[in-house]
Amino acid sequence: MKNPKYHLYLTPDERRAVINSLIDLRNVLIAQGRYTDIIDELLIKLTKTKVKRIKVKEV
Repeated sequence: MKNPKYHLYLTPDERRAVINSLIDLRNVLIAQGRYTDIIDELLIKLTKTKVKRIKVKEV
């Protein structure tokens, strides 16, 4: 069975907050001497993704 794909739509401010939070978490893990492989992969994915503009209809 395939894993479902999820799409996350973020504003530039939200994207920046997510990246900063991941960096903070990575620093905490490094200070504790734990592995940061998962966080590193997420940071790479977030920074390499294309920014797609979409229109949002307000009701």
